[in-house]
Amino acid sequence: MKDNKHITSGANFWQKTSYYLTYYTLKAIGLLPEWFLYHPLVELLYLLLYRVVHYRIDVVRENLRNSFPEKSDAELRDIERKFYRNLAEVFVDTIDLTSISTKRLRKRMVFVDEECHRNEAIAGRDWIAAISHYGSWEYFISYSANDEPGRETMGIYRPLHNVVMDMVYRSIRSRMRMSPVPMAVTLRHIIRNRRDNVRMCVGLIADQAPPWFHRDYWYDFLHQPTAFFDGLETIATRFNMPVYFTRIEKVKRAHYKVYFEKIYDGDEQLPPHEITKRYAAKLEDMIHQRPELWLWSHRRWKHKPTEEELAKQYASECL
Repeated sequence: MKDNKHITSGANFWQKTSYYLTYYTLKAIGLLPEWFLYHPLVELLYLLLYRVVHYRIDVVRENLRNSFPEKSDAELRDIERKFYRNLAEVFVDTIDLTSISTKRLRKRMVFVDEECHRNEAIAGRDWIAAISHYGSWEYFISYSANDEPGRETMGIYRPLHNVVMDMVYRSIRSRMRMSPVPMAVTLRHIIRNRRDNVRMCVGLIADQAPPWFHRDYWYDFLHQPTAFFDGLETIATRFNMPVYFTRIEKVKRAHYKVYFEKIYDGDEQLPPHEITKRYAAKLEDMIHQRPELWLWSHRRWKHKPTEEELAKQYASECL
């Protein structure tokens, strides 16, 4: 219970009670047979999300229509249906993470050429795993299970407004030795690890929409001007960390392969925004391969640039 006590530190009685009820209810569901979780339960959730509740369906349709203007209505509806079925599966994946063993999860998410990557590519170095809301991204916690002594895998996250669900997700993410680190204290955590000679893998979901004060540059992404957090680039260049794009390939239901593709070596001198541009290009390519696996229900383009902002950016790039 030590981890749980740490996670619930600062919560009040009702928040702690709700957390324990929620977490252990999910854990009990996760102990049900796999055939039940990934067939009847997934299908039931799919029907509820898509046919009954219409979960964020207007957001999904607008995002798909703007991202794939070349596709017909029939093609967009096909992606839409596949997306909701995958979303239902991701919900079940998350429930299952409360109880699944490390051995089983490592069979579900296979890191291709992991030994070579650990022992050669990033040996003795800190590095960044640039993750996306694609496939079952929470499965990445299994990477930390193979960390040797003196190495830590950090999962950078933005705390949820719902305190109870935030504690639930922190419990899930810390089950296999991953260290969930709030976004606001990331730099402090990295500096402390550097001081203590702890080598790091910084797991960073880099496709989230940033708040307004981070929207100072717009990238061409899926046919739309898109803002990205600058944390990926800031950490990489400040601490000379190589950046690897985590390309996810879905093999079958709840089974994935992960390929680490280097987009920055930690030493290359690059113009501003170049690392993020490389990440966005890789992500766009992966989305085009299997568009239904990305999180289309996210309000990714809620904020859009003004004509003046785009004109100013274009003018500065032409200088």
